Amino acid sequence: VTGEGEAAIAPDMAVLQLAVMREAKTARAALDANNEAMAAVLAAMKEAGIADRDLQTAGLQINPKYHYPQSGNEQPRITGYQVSNALSIRVRNLDDLGGIIDQSVTLGVNQGGGISFTNDDPSAALTEARKRAVADAMARARTLAEAANVELGGIIEMSEQTTNQPPMPITAKGFRAEADAVPVASGENTYRIQINVTFEIAR
Repeated sequence: VTGEGEAAIAPDMAVLQLAVMREAKTARAALDANNEAMAAVLAAMKEAGIADRDLQTAGLQINPKYHYPQSGNEQPRITGYQVSNALSIRVRNLDDLGGIIDQSVTLGVNQGGGISFTNDDPSAALTEARKRAVADAMARARTLAEAANVELGGIIEMSEQTTNQPPMPITAKGFRAEADAVPVASGENTYRIQINVTFEIAR
């Protein structure tokens, strides 16, 4: 039999994906402009209390921009360069999240915006989900045994599968932002466990 159990808890951490994109005639100029903007963003993040371990460069791209002529006789030519620098930020105080997004855009962030909510330590929720999954498996096994007019024996084998459902930010109480910051709804994280249990049949 397979038992299922779940437990939901409010997230206590967010992972934010932001990027700075700059364009210029040369790759050097685009990179210099990008470096200046990203340095300001990083300094602001540290000033806001984000630790170095929670700041990670997630990608750097330098791409030429082409002009494609209408005539098929002409070759495409490079008209400039685009530099993007992506930053992954772990925000451990969700009350600061809206303000951090707002400030980062003011300082030059103009791409990204992906947010995922998570829990630094979901072990208590996982433990509760496991208990519920085992109880569900036992109840299913008893129902099947009763229907088949047999008695359950001992457990031969157990295994588990874990899934994490993304939060559904739909309740007003999930909003955690100051009035002049970006409104953010954190919702809940649901942790699901499936337990596969193989029983002996006693008779």
